[in-house]
Amino acid sequence: MGSTINLTCVVQHSPEPPPAIRWTHNDEEINYDSPRGGVSVITEKGEMTTSHLLVQKARAPDSGRYTCAPANANPRSVLVHVLSGEHPAAMQHGGQLRLQYPLSAALLSVIVTLMGC
Repeated sequence: MGSTINLTCVVQHSPEPPPAIRWTHNDEEINYDSPRGGVSVITEKGEMTTSHLLVQKARAPDSGRYTCAPANANPRSVLVHVLSGEHPAAMQHGGQLRLQYPLSAALLSVIVTLMGC
């Protein structure tokens, strides 16, 4: 069984919470109802909006660029590599990303958490 990938997108210091946050994988919008299953998103809106993308039982095809695109801010991406073998795991490139909002300084970060099975 593969690990669970938890990608977390945080939007702070925005004049208002984003009305929606869209997630993509390799520039394709993620389908949470796909036959693959095990892919879900949880978004908490407020002064600091947080969106968690969960990919359970990660495998090689889940590797690639994941993008968090808040409706009222520029998107940010992170590159994830799923490694297989005796100890499957995922690696990510990227981390906290800064974004300049026209009205104020906004902070958008993408954080990757791996949960082993």
